[in-house]
Amino acid sequence: MNIFDLFHDRIASILDGMTANGRLPALDRARFVVEPPKDAALGDLACNAAMVFAKEAKAHFASPRVLATEICYALAQSEGVAQAEVAGPGFINIRLKPEILTQVLRVALRDPENFGRVEKGRAGALQGRVNVEYVSANPTGPMHVGHGRGAVFGDALANLLAFSGCDVTREYYINDAGAQVDVLARSAFLRYREALGETITIPEGLYPGDYLKPVGARLAETHGRALLDKAESEWLPTVKVETIDAMMDMIRDDLAALNIRHETFFSERTLHDRSHGPSKIDAAIEWLREKGLVYEGRLPPPKGQLPDDWEDREQTLFRSTDFGDDVDRALKKSDGSPTYFAADIAYHKDKIDRGFDTLVDVWGADHGGYVKRMGAAVAALSDRKVALDVKLCQLVKLMRNGEPVKMSKRAGDFVTLRDVVDEVGLDAVRFMMLYRKNDAPLDFDLAKVIEQSKDNAVFYVQYAHARGKSVLRQALAAFPDIDLGREALAGARLDLLTDEGEMQIARAIAQYPRAIEAAAAAHEPHRVAFYLHEISSIFHAHWNRGKDQPQLRFVNAAERDLTSARVALVLSLTTVLASGLRLLGVSAPDEMR
Repeated sequence: MNIFDLFHDRIASILDGMTANGRLPALDRARFVVEPPKDAALGDLACNAAMVFAKEAKAHFASPRVLATEICYALAQSEGVAQAEVAGPGFINIRLKPEILTQVLRVALRDPENFGRVEKGRAGALQGRVNVEYVSANPTGPMHVGHGRGAVFGDALANLLAFSGCDVTREYYINDAGAQVDVLARSAFLRYREALGETITIPEGLYPGDYLKPVGARLAETHGRALLDKAESEWLPTVKVETIDAMMDMIRDDLAALNIRHETFFSERTLHDRSHGPSKIDAAIEWLREKGLVYEGRLPPPKGQLPDDWEDREQTLFRSTDFGDDVDRALKKSDGSPTYFAADIAYHKDKIDRGFDTLVDVWGADHGGYVKRMGAAVAALSDRKVALDVKLCQLVKLMRNGEPVKMSKRAGDFVTLRDVVDEVGLDAVRFMMLYRKNDAPLDFDLAKVIEQSKDNAVFYVQYAHARGKSVLRQALAAFPDIDLGREALAGARLDLLTDEGEMQIARAIAQYPRAIEAAAAAHEPHRVAFYLHEISSIFHAHWNRGKDQPQLRFVNAAERDLTSARVALVLSLTTVLASGLRLLGVSAPDEMR
């Protein structure tokens, strides 16, 4: 049950009545919103309909405030409305009767798996096939903490979109083409020689990390000394493939430690493959050329100091300025090989050809300058029918008690994600990675995220769930024959919930469907983390009131019916906490140890 959708429909019906009697033209219902007011003291719901439709209403209503007044009068007659009033130039604030909030609690109790889901088929509901591509780290070593942020963000977003009705595919793009893969293979070959007993020196420019030692040992076990007598041109292709496979096995293990699993792994190498004719990159460029979107021409020099690799020459260019980019973009290098952008065009064409309606790419912040051109490419490839949303994840600064953490010896020059997960646990990593907006820098303090204090957000939320579960155990101790089943509690006398603290909890529970809908629509899972922290704060505050005022405690041995009502409220709360934590990929413990 979504009270915001419910009242959106009621207000739309009121406006439809005005249209039917000729005082308003036909209106687009999607243009106005019903949402929580900025100040909770103003009521439970706020609506901007009168302001949004001011122009259309001008002929029959002297001002938006007059239209809002008539809407409020109609709402006041509506079931569950305690008060509807006009604020400012025409905003509408609605205060609900307690019984409509208790209806929400009953729905949450009876259908916990679906509470918060967006109703399929509803106007504005998310739908269609969505490809969420995230992590996509170069397979040249173990994942570092920065990769972890994009991994957690992408995974939580995929959970959120699936919960909201979308058909979601989780995809990893393997950057297994290009010079860095050759460097990786040469580095692994040195470790192969080391595994065979040679003393090696790793020259500058190769990867020095100890993580390649097991790869070298695997190569030695598979090939013995056979590769030693071969020229590089002979052993490089074999070592490259086997090293990438080993690196991807390691990356999958790192991701599994965060409970992250992709359905699809897409190899960049396949875009360059010409073994069966033109490559996918060739085909994509030709497809754009046939559309008149590729031409041979010269680019103007970049503003400011010219980069060392800039050439004033005729190039194969994509007309990205036709789709909002700043300049047209090169598709081929001076040697005739495709640019990275050409490969990315072919990759996104492949996604579009697979039938996705929306593409979400999760990138590191250093790719910010690449967003416009990729958006232009997807618009061209899909005739503007497929949406692309690029989410940039800012850097993570790893701290311990406020001091920077030293680098990992195993990795060579960075802290591995696996080391962090092993130290603080996946719950702390996932929640704290999501407790900041993805494009905001993040300081991750290894000591702070395992503190058992209210200053540690993940502990604070999990503790709220555990506290809620303890109420059920206390109720059973006070009333051994009490029925704590969801159906029984849904039938409790919820009209006995009259304290303002209890009503605050109920209002917060009622806001959960709206929080989920807004987070999914904006592709911002941090909103769920913020919501969970806020509702936990409301619950903890009411719990603390009960310490000084025993009559407010959730379990009252002298009041069986009141206890049942309060336990129903708490079980509704834990339902929401568990649901939200599950979307973030975080556990909801029944006890804190």
